[in-house]
Order: sequence, then C-alpha cells, then structure tokens
Amino acid sequence: MDSMQSVYPSATVLVVDDTPDNLMLIAELLKDSYRVKAANSGEKALRLLQSDPLPDLILLDIMMPGLSGYEVAGQLQLAPRTRHIPIIFLTSMAATEDEIRGLNLGAVDYITKPIIPPVLMARVATQIKVKAAADFLRDKNEFLEQEVQRRTREVTAIQDVTIHAMASLAETRDNETGNHIRRTQHYIKLLAELLREHPRFRHFLDEETIKLLFKSAPLHDIGKIGIPDRILLKPGRLTLEEFEIMKTHTTLGRDAIQHAEGQLGIGVDFLHLAKEIAYGHQEKWDGSGYPQGVATDDIPISARLMAVADVYDALISRRVYKPGMPHEQAVEIMREGRGSHFDPDICDTFLANAERFREIAERFADSDQDMAKQLALLEQIADQP
Repeated sequence: MDSMQSVYPSATVLVVDDTPDNLMLIAELLKDSYRVKAANSGEKALRLLQSDPLPDLILLDIMMPGLSGYEVAGQLQLAPRTRHIPIIFLTSMAATEDEIRGLNLGAVDYITKPIIPPVLMARVATQIKVKAAADFLRDKNEFLEQEVQRRTREVTAIQDVTIHAMASLAETRDNETGNHIRRTQHYIKLLAELLREHPRFRHFLDEETIKLLFKSAPLHDIGKIGIPDRILLKPGRLTLEEFEIMKTHTTLGRDAIQHAEGQLGIGVDFLHLAKEIAYGHQEKWDGSGYPQGVATDDIPISARLMAVADVYDALISRRVYKPGMPHEQAVEIMREGRGSHFDPDICDTFLANAERFREIAERFADSDQDMAKQLALLEQIADQP
C-alpha cells in the first residue's frame, strides 16, 4: 500500500453507509492511503457532493433508509458535475439482476458484505488508477480542444486581416470608401439571413455559408486594382472603350483570388465564394450583364446577392462629383430592375425590408473625411499628364 500512497496521495474516497460500524471499518482501512470522507445517508452524500473538491471514488451502500444507493447513483449520473465519479456499490445482495441494475446506473464494481479488507483495498486501488487515467485523458482532450479553438481563432483572424488588407489595397486606388465595403458586407449578410428559409435558397444559405459570404464580400471589387487610374478615377461618364477596360475588373478580381488560392495549394471555402462574387456580381438576371452574359440561375447565388447590395449602395452613396440618391428613389430604381437586373426573389426580399437596408446605410454613412479622401484621389489623377 505504500506504493499506492506515494502514487495517489491526494485521492479522495467518499464512503456512504448508514451503518456506523461499516463506516468506521472502511475509513480505518483506507485512511493510510487516501483522504476519506463519510456520509451516513444518501441525502447527506448528495449535500457533500455539492461542494468542492469532489471525491475520486464513491463507495455506496445500496440498502439505506431514505434514498437508496440506486437513487443516489441515478441522481449523480444525471448531473454533469458528478457523472464522471466512479461508484463501487457495497451490498449484501448477490442476485445477478441487482448487479445488472447497478451497472446500468453507472457503477464500476460491486463489493459484497461482509467487507473483506484485501478485496476492498484491491478494488479501490484499481478504480483510483482508472479514474486517474481517465482524468488525465479528459484534461488532455480539453487542452487539445482549447488549443484547436485557439488556433482556429488565429487562422480566422489571419483570414480576416488578409481580406481587409487586400480590400484596403484596392480601396486606396478607388473613389469608393471603406464604408462601402462595410455596408455591402452587412447588406449581403442581411439578405442571406432573410432568404435562408426560402425554398430556392435554403439548400445554399446555411449558417456557415452566411458567415463566409460576410467574410468574402469585401473582395467583390478587388479587381479594380488592375484598372488604370485614368479610368478608375474618372469622375464623368466612361467612353465605350474605357468601359470595356473597366469591365475587366471582374476577371482580374477572380484571377487574383484564384492565384492566391493556388499559392495555398488547397481549396478554401471563403475564397471560392469570393471568386464567385468578384467574377459574377456584374451579371444581370436577364443576361445583359458581364463578363459572361449568363442569366437567371446560371449566375451564382452569391453573385446575385452582391448585385443587389452593390447597386443599392452605388445609388445612395455620395461622391465628390455627385450627391447620394435619396433612399426612396433608389428603392424605386431597384424595383424597376426586378426580373431584369436582379433575381426577382432576392429583389422582393430587399424591397420588403428596404428600411433595414437604410438603417445599415446610415450606420456606416460616409463622413466628410471620406469625401476628402475621394477628392484627393481625383486631384491626384487630374495632375497626372
């Protein structure tokens, strides 16, 4: 027993028995190897188990006045706090059905009365060892789970920082503001949440996809970084030739994201959606958009959502060369685009919740500093030869 005492000196055993002689005998046998707690009823045992520290093992008499050992074990199994504590039943009942009943309640062993000291000591030592191993594995698993969660948070943070860094890089060359990025993120998230139970979209818009849409949305105009300043920052209407060059930002954006994905060597869900959005958000429901001129359901859902978000924001946003359009007027233009520019069901959802989109626009409205930034960009391009 000396070896057991040195290996598990802090193990605690709770002995529950209504007979004082049994309590004294078992406590005397265990005291040199374990810390011993005693309870002379099931009710008292449950009260003791409400406080810390919890025992490592419970020796539990079955036949007691008040709560029986079976009833105590049943309550312990129902409580997350105590369900992992092993129970050895102490009993004078030797019937097989009694043993099966106890095992079904979570007991790990039976010791029959009268107590035989070597048997008691051996079985207690075995269960203390098993409990120590189980605790070690449980702690190890909890640590590993926490480590996985920590690293997942780090990866997510790196993704978010990378996305915003790429979007901000494009923003430095565009006459749109960072608030445009934030607004369209929240527009597309709201649209997706409103449509997640819609029969046409519920297969696609699960919780994880909605999170990825929100994450991917800032990259919808990343391709504009490849458009010459004289076109990108031109305050007036583009010529046909200039517009053809401007339209290439969809392909440039997709290719840039695809190149980044290729460097990783693996497919990434949020980059897949980002490619869809960057490449397809200028497509129109009737097939008159670009770059492919595809129509209806051939346009990815992610791109159809972004089309509504992007056009609405373009209409209401003020620029140094134009005022923002009133919300009501923008909504009417969106209504006119139902079934031609926009997926009818997505447009209907927008129209039915237009006030919620106005709230997002107001929450992330462009400031005077944003306008000053736009003006500086336009002056910069005007000064170029």
